Amino acid sequence: MASTVAQGLSLAAGSELSGQLFMVSQSRRYNRHLFEAKRLSASLGSVGIVSAEFFKAPHFGGFRDVMDHPLLLDMAIHQFDMARFLLDADPVSVFCEEYNPAWSWYRGDAGATAIFEMTGGERFVFTGSWCSPGQETSWNAAWRISGEHGTVLWDGDTEPVSSLGADSGPGGDDPGQEIAGSLRDFVLALHTGSTPMGQVHQNIMSLAMVEAAMLSASTGTRISVDALLEESYSQAVLTERDPDVLEVLKSWTSVRSALTPPSHQPN
Repeated sequence: MASTVAQGLSLAAGSELSGQLFMVSQSRRYNRHLFEAKRLSASLGSVGIVSAEFFKAPHFGGFRDVMDHPLLLDMAIHQFDMARFLLDADPVSVFCEEYNPAWSWYRGDAGATAIFEMTGGERFVFTGSWCSPGQETSWNAAWRISGEHGTVLWDGDTEPVSSLGADSGPGGDDPGQEIAGSLRDFVLALHTGSTPMGQVHQNIMSLAMVEAAMLSASTGTRISVDALLEESYSQAVLTERDPDVLEVLKSWTSVRSALTPPSHQPN
């Protein structure tokens, strides 16, 4: 969508100005096993912590081998976005540490651990590495959802399981699979005026998780997401060259409230 939150805010304002739907394809949300994990977690009572472990060892070559923050910037947004979906929550703050093993073939830090406080009080913990060969996880990561009454585990590829045993409730929705599901959601939104997952205003919070995690890793401090949003908003206002888009940006009373998606007219 954009490389910074500031750019994302300008794009969201442009979408408001035009009245046109702008959707970002967060295709990893469109996974029936992820939907089932969320459905099963509803039986756990209050959720305290969600963890995602991601361990792969891809030799991409090219730009990823030389970029800064290769794991956080190029991959982690998928797991960050999935955590928001599982919890129906947004980030409040994050502390993140990056590191690079001695055998890493990446110039930038290929490993990271991030602890997010979410709006419901839950913690989301992400630990990942792009230079961990052997017993690799799914590209979706391996997940644990820990709640008041039990735990749901999902390996990222197969059916999730609950410590509460088999669930006889109705099956979850079929979201379609990855890009196909994303495109189906987009077309449905065009025809009905519904708000699809990945709508530009909603997606900015996933982008903010990435930027906040990188900032935390760079400064060694806990980062407030609201402070990041306000700083990004100031930067967007300062750099926006389209006067009409700038007017929309200046009309926002707060960034977080402005990120509630506006309605759009069906085609």
